[in-house]
Parts: sequence; structure tokens; C-alpha cells
Amino acid sequence: MKNYILLFVLLITAIVVKAQAGFNYYEFGVGAGTSYERGYTNISHQNDNLGFNANLIYNFNPYVPVELELQKGRLSGGGITVDKDKYGRQYTNNYLAVYLHADAHLGSFIDYGNGWFLNTVKNFYFGSGIGIIKNNNTVQRTNVIAADGPLFYVFPGKDKSINYSISLRAGYEFKIFDSYDEPTYAIDLGYVHNVIIGEGLDGYNDPNSKFKNNALDQYRQITIGFKYFFGNTVAYNKRIRRRQW
Repeated sequence: MKNYILLFVLLITAIVVKAQAGFNYYEFGVGAGTSYERGYTNISHQNDNLGFNANLIYNFNPYVPVELELQKGRLSGGGITVDKDKYGRQYTNNYLAVYLHADAHLGSFIDYGNGWFLNTVKNFYFGSGIGIIKNNNTVQRTNVIAADGPLFYVFPGKDKSINYSISLRAGYEFKIFDSYDEPTYAIDLGYVHNVIIGEGLDGYNDPNSKFKNNALDQYRQITIGFKYFFGNTVAYNKRIRRRQW
């Protein structure tokens, strides 16, 4: 008799799970990725570099992830020839940064139903976050080119500093589903623009009275990342995966 009861419970459980297929998502996740990044500072010539990131993810729902992200990257620019900087300034910043950010996918706002177009665009997202960046600069501080300004002028600033940052984000996420139609993996393509509160990104803090210094330091990232979701499964109020006919 006990065996029949157990079989009945398992059968009911399987029916319930099957009925919920396509609506459930995992609550947590981890991710890692790389970025193609470039600084925007008071030095006009900037180089492109690679950066790396790792993420801890909490899915408020399948279309609103909240992530704690650790970044390690390099920003560089300038040079000791006049075509790269008329004062001979150059910097290399091997930085570390931590961000807390949240994204909102279009799937949170639209009724995508079973239409192929809305089911495609539902994974576009936008978001924002705040962070702290630890700058570790190697800087050419002496004006070695007398094109403008005093020769051997020493540019003020700090090689090592910590700044706050605000990130603006947009991108697209390709969800990969398991046999229960739950999103288990994802590939993320994105663009991130980070605005720095302070003058530490390139190590220079030039006075406005002597040199052009009228904009906040910034850097952008073109990113690709991979995510793995796990943990508790939670039911969403809309089917996450388009029904396959």
C-alpha cells in the first residue's frame, strides 16, 4: 500500500512540475566574462585593452537580475610623442573595481505571448549600477614636449587612488533552457559606460587654470559573458520560454 501511495505522490508531483514547465527560473547564478575597454580622460589618445569580470547573481525575476561584479582590467593612453599627447603624458592603469548593478529586460514590461518578434526583443535590457574602482597607475608626469606649457612641468595627481563610479548598461541576453524549459545558462552581450567621480582614472589632476580639465573621467566596455543559474526554482507569472509547437 505504501508503494502505491508513493507512486501516486510522485505522479502528482511530475504532473505539477510538467504543468509549470516554462514558467520557472532559478533564483541564483554565477557568471564570468571579458570586455573590450577604452578610457575617456583628459588625454585625447586612448588605447583599447582587455578586461575580465566575475559575477554573483540574484534573479529578482527572470528579467531583473541584480549582480555583484568584480572587474580587473587595464586602461591606457597618451604617449611621449606629440601626435599622441602634446605634453608627452601617458598612463597605464591596472585597475580593480567592484560594482553592484541591476538590469531590467523588456520582458518585464511587454506582453510577449507566443509572438516570435516580441519573444526575441524581450531579452534586450538596460540598467545601471554603482561601484568603487581602485586605480593603480604608471604615469609619465613630466612635460617632455615644449609644444605648449613649461618644459619639465610636473603634472599633479596620484598614481594610486580610489574613486566612486556610476555605470550605465545596455545589452542582450541569450537564454539557454534545460529539459524543464527553465533558463539554466545565458550568454550576455553588452555595452557598459562608467562615469568616474574623481580624477584618478589616468592619474592626472591638471588644474583648469593651466590645462584643459573640464570633464569627468570615464571608460567604456563592450562585453561578452557566460552565466550559470542554480538554486531554488521560482514560478514567474508569464511563460519564460516561447511555447514550441
